[in-house]
Amino acid sequence: MKNIKKEDVMNMSYKDIANIIIENEKVGINTLDLFTKIVDLLELPKSTIDNKIADFYTTLTTDKRFVMVDGLWDLRRHHTSDKVLTQLDDDEDEESIDEQEEDIEEEDQSFEEDTIDDTSYDDTDDDGLSDLVVIDEDEMDIDS
Repeated sequence: MKNIKKEDVMNMSYKDIANIIIENEKVGINTLDLFTKIVDLLELPKSTIDNKIADFYTTLTTDKRFVMVDGLWDLRRHHTSDKVLTQLDDDEDEESIDEQEEDIEEEDQSFEEDTIDDTSYDDTDDDGLSDLVVIDEDEMDIDS
């Protein structure tokens, strides 16, 4: 923040200032501490913290530059998107596959039981369309 002029900081948004603060901190920071630093930097009244911290939190959650890790805000670019996978024992892995196959078989049986019986359909109901006449476009006499 030392390289940025005071008047430039005054014209920045809260989230842009937060981005710079987190970048300089090199570690995550909780919402209250981060917003308090912004309020102090902008020399705003302390009541601003109580009045606007919820909006600030919402702003951070909707800005893709930020990510919350273990309750602390950090920059997304500091974290990889690779998922850490735990290796299952061979027995657990085989059990998991067997359970998935059983679930699929149960779903298939359930689907077969739920199919509609077409023999129960009664097409004798008069739905008011008995006088409907379908006319082909070629048969229509359109005056242009």
